[in-house]
Amino acid sequence: MRARLVRLLQDAHAGELAAALAYRSHARSLWRRPAERSEVRRIEGAEWHHRALVAAMLDELGERPRRPRELLMGFVGRFFGLLCFVGGHFGPMYAAGRLEAMNVGQYADAESLATSLGLTAYSGQLVEMTAEEDRHERWFGDRVRGHLLLRPASAVLGWTPPDPVAELSPP
Repeated sequence: MRARLVRLLQDAHAGELAAALAYRSHARSLWRRPAERSEVRRIEGAEWHHRALVAAMLDELGERPRRPRELLMGFVGRFFGLLCFVGGHFGPMYAAGRLEAMNVGQYADAESLATSLGLTAYSGQLVEMTAEEDRHERWFGDRVRGHLLLRPASAVLGWTPPDPVAELSPP
């Protein structure tokens, strides 16, 4: 169980790198939408914060990030960040929502494992990170809800936005 938790945390650490790098470019691509740009920048900051929290957990467990995974996800984040400049509005918002949905599941699984292992300090942080990632998913989902491409994208890629959220606010 501990090995599974470590692996999830290592994956989350690398995934946060990919997300933060992608959101950095995504925000730049939103120069005509200042309110969305501001929120994507805030979300990027949350991803860097989560990465630091996960790094601390790994360190306390005597583990380190997996370098090959870090390199791969760094490339993935930069690549998807570049696509934000050519993908119109729907593509990057949909991809971000789908990514955040994966993060929600990853942190929920990690929290369950941490609880089973008696790592209550981790459990609390992971619950908070799950909630924040859920807010991100809902915000991105709200950006694509009702779009003409949503139905075909959902059929192919398997993600449908969760119920709408009135306003995204920090925890």
